[in-house]
Amino acid sequence: MANLKEVKERINSVVSTQQITKAMKMVSAAKLRRAQDKIVQMRPYSQKLTQILNNVSASSEGASDIVFAEKREVKNVLIIPVTSDKGLCGAFNTNIIKAVNAAISQRFADKNITILPLGKKSFEAFKKREFNLVPDYYQVFADLTFDNVRNAAEYAMNSFVAGEYDQVYLVFNEFKNVATQLVQVEQFLPMAKEDSAEEKSTAEVDYILEPSRKYIIDELVPTSLKIQFYKAVLESNASEHGARMTAMDKATDNAGELLKELRLMYNRSRQAAITNEILEIVSGANALEAS
Repeated sequence: MANLKEVKERINSVVSTQQITKAMKMVSAAKLRRAQDKIVQMRPYSQKLTQILNNVSASSEGASDIVFAEKREVKNVLIIPVTSDKGLCGAFNTNIIKAVNAAISQRFADKNITILPLGKKSFEAFKKREFNLVPDYYQVFADLTFDNVRNAAEYAMNSFVAGEYDQVYLVFNEFKNVATQLVQVEQFLPMAKEDSAEEKSTAEVDYILEPSRKYIIDELVPTSLKIQFYKAVLESNASEHGARMTAMDKATDNAGELLKELRLMYNRSRQAAITNEILEIVSGANALEAS
């Protein structure tokens, strides 16, 4: 049976760990609320902007005059995995790394792959691999603002227009609720029109455009792409805090279960020690009487 001192030390250690996981859960809950508010406000704007863009481009000459919609033979692919800077969030980061590896092996096995990591975990996962790496933007979550995210989006967009990459993909966790994050492998470039039911219902809207349809498209397309990029990063940020909150909640519960077992073990060890002492006293008394 374990030594009383060892069991007591383990109990104190688990209590300290439980206090840390409780604190981390509370911090994640507070951050999640702010991150969730941001993504809830961003989604309608992003969806409506994309809907208007699709409608305007469909009523013009089509996507042939949009440089970001140019389709060409795929030789070079840029993949942008969006992870967190910190761990202790369950399988949040692992799922993204697995999704990137699966996409590379299944879709782009014979392509030239470049990785643009967003988040320290994806940077650390791919910096020792054989892929080309763009390490300039992985610290975006240190100061998560639209201006910082826009720099990464502009790099991907300008490189696509310059012909450095033929396709650009975003791999991120989409936020559904606190306990559910869905891994998305989304084509960022070239632009692909989404035919949702809502878009079909508004397909006949005739917009009055000033100064010209071409000017509006030239201004609207880059803005829409940057908003789409920023939305993916916000989705990942909210998902991270939800995953960490869930992981810390489970860790706290597991620590509670372990404490029950350790306290039961401690009580049993203490009772056994007391019983042994009583037996020794009784044996000594009997020996004195016999002499």
